[in-house]
Amino acid sequence: MSQTSGGGQLGYFGGAPSGCERTPRRVRGRALIAVLALIAAWLSGCVSAARPAKYYQLTVPSDAGVAEKEDAVPVRLLVGGLMTTHLYREDRIVYGNGPEQLGTYEYQRWAEPPTEMIQEVLLRQLRASGHYRAVHVRRSNMPGDFAIRGHLYDFKEVDGPATSTRVTLDLEMRDLKTGATVWNHYYTRDEPASGKEVPAIVAALDKNVQRAVKEFVESLDQYFASHPAK
Repeated sequence: MSQTSGGGQLGYFGGAPSGCERTPRRVRGRALIAVLALIAAWLSGCVSAARPAKYYQLTVPSDAGVAEKEDAVPVRLLVGGLMTTHLYREDRIVYGNGPEQLGTYEYQRWAEPPTEMIQEVLLRQLRASGHYRAVHVRRSNMPGDFAIRGHLYDFKEVDGPATSTRVTLDLEMRDLKTGATVWNHYYTRDEPASGKEVPAIVAALDKNVQRAVKEFVESLDQYFASHPAK
């Protein structure tokens, strides 16, 4: 576009001087940097203020110094892993919110997955009894006479008028010579908790597991008493 004023010609290109054009961009850039810095500071504060996780474990009996008793059953027991849902293969503490909904605590966790802790408690308790020639974790190259395995169905806090914990566990034993299942024991119990805090829930779950393992050990003793090993 061009306009004429008097005898001269004035050129007009419709734009602002170059210096004026760049100033708003610099302002916007500085503002963006300031906003990003504030966001970074806020995120850093959130991370630094995050609650540290607390870890819990079940009571594991000591088998140190346990000697085989004179009347020990002359068999080697192999304790295998437990099948279960993925929730009990992780380290989160599980709670039930109604009959169909489950949740987990974010900052309250197990030191090991529940399946591994329960397997260890059972293994140590069988060893501590001194009733068997040997008790080992089952591995592919480990020789043995009988193998114990099972399924963990429940290991959780149960909400209700009074808070409790539920452990449901089914174990079976297989004769490795014949492949036949010769023993099984099913356990389920709701153990009352002394409060709603996580430490009280953990204590109730621990008590429940100890009771379950005691039942299993006694039931195995009864089996071998009525089925003497040859």
